[in-house]
Amino acid sequence: MVFGLDHTLSEQKAAPEEIAAIKEWLRREGTCLLLAPHHDVGFTDDFGQRQVEYQHHGDPLVPRQQRFGQYTRSLMKALDVPVHNKWGLRPAIVDGAEEIVPLTAFRELDAPRLLDDVTTFNFHPHLPHYELTVPEGNDLHVLGRQRVDPNRPHPFTEAGNTEFNALIWMPPTGARAGDIVLVDSTNFTTLFGGTDSLQNLWRNLATMRS
Repeated sequence: MVFGLDHTLSEQKAAPEEIAAIKEWLRREGTCLLLAPHHDVGFTDDFGQRQVEYQHHGDPLVPRQQRFGQYTRSLMKALDVPVHNKWGLRPAIVDGAEEIVPLTAFRELDAPRLLDDVTTFNFHPHLPHYELTVPEGNDLHVLGRQRVDPNRPHPFTEAGNTEFNALIWMPPTGARAGDIVLVDSTNFTTLFGGTDSLQNLWRNLATMRS
């Protein structure tokens, strides 16, 4: 499990020895690498856009620019993971309640059954969109998307998007016998709440078989 919570300003990168060790480990059947790069808030030089993003997530503890995941990004590049953590998006909640809206789940693609008995993830006001840098295919599956709060303007929704990629699975391919899963690190702490649905996700990840 690699949680991408290092600030990009620290310029941390995976060492060649670390990359080699993980690649070798992923040659073993039954292994799974969880990559969890967090948000990238305010990555632009446009201060107006930074302000819009700040008002969108609404968390006064997160500044107008807070960029995470340089180490994880370097590891993803070395492992040919065609995903980029982008934005810090506030998920939609159920009208008249404080509950996050259910995931849009693509269960027909979920061979490892990560979403068995899982309907929602954690609510967190600034979650990353796991943007695909290549088309989705047999080696890359979006298993879950989360609806963005439609009442808070953001460049992501202004571009016509309504949901962000929240769970991605890369099954074994080529020399890699292990799986790779991407889901945000906030889903592995009860700091932002804990639900039966989230506990089911933890169980499914721990027992998964591709």
